[in-house]
Amino acid sequence: MNLVQVERVSGITPERFKAEYLSLKKPVVFTDLIDSWPAKNKWTWDYLIQNFGEVMVPVADPSFSKAGKNYLNASLKMKFGEYLQLIREKPVDLRIFLFNILKNIPELAEDIRPLTIMDGFLDDYPFMFFGGKGSYTKIHYDIDCSNVFLTQFLTRKRVLLFNQNQSKFLHHLPFTVACEVDMIDPDENKFPSLRQIEGYETTLTHGETLFIPSEVWHHIEYTDAGFSLALRANNSVRLRMKGAYKIARSFLVDRGMNHLLGSRWANMKLAFARARAHH
Repeated sequence: MNLVQVERVSGITPERFKAEYLSLKKPVVFTDLIDSWPAKNKWTWDYLIQNFGEVMVPVADPSFSKAGKNYLNASLKMKFGEYLQLIREKPVDLRIFLFNILKNIPELAEDIRPLTIMDGFLDDYPFMFFGGKGSYTKIHYDIDCSNVFLTQFLTRKRVLLFNQNQSKFLHHLPFTVACEVDMIDPDENKFPSLRQIEGYETTLTHGETLFIPSEVWHHIEYTDAGFSLALRANNSVRLRMKGAYKIARSFLVDRGMNHLLGSRWANMKLAFARARAHH
């Protein structure tokens, strides 16, 4: 793989961001975008556990993306405080995905501020993600085609990013926003197409925000146990319509065929992805 480091910027204007990154669909790390947020210094492990530890949260295990009746669903519920203590103490592959803080813990939403770096932020969907050291989110792109601003808290998170023109090298699985290739172990002997791939790499630290452009593939790896907050923005009618179509297609085709065929549907998608990469 040929990976280059994501640029880091501070004090950037919306005009410069649009010209140099948003319009070009180029990722960038902001080092100061949330400096005015109370959350930057307030959200510690102890604060979350002591104040919201009794909240029940949905937790996903490694079977999250496997074919079957639990496909793309959380596997269990547990108390938020117990979960946080667990991932702090030892590596564990249990994660919280798409945790809407407005819906589940509205008090936390008071500690964040609207971003003005671009228009079109979806204020009703501030999603949080939690994971233990060594756990990771397999490479994908966001199905609603929004631009994502991912802010890391307390610890580190490694991210790989690839533009849409790299999809075939990743063995993109049809009717999904997922791939066969697993970037936690990118074996170029097993997947020769990886020798051709070009992308970006970065490690986020506390208070930094990564701009993930619409439809850009991203692999996210927890270097340490930690959590992050994703804010979404979409100021394009075309992309909103495209996202709505992809969501509908996923539910009607991918989930429907998974329900009917299970592992056979998964094997059909694999065969298509491998044939495209080979070609």
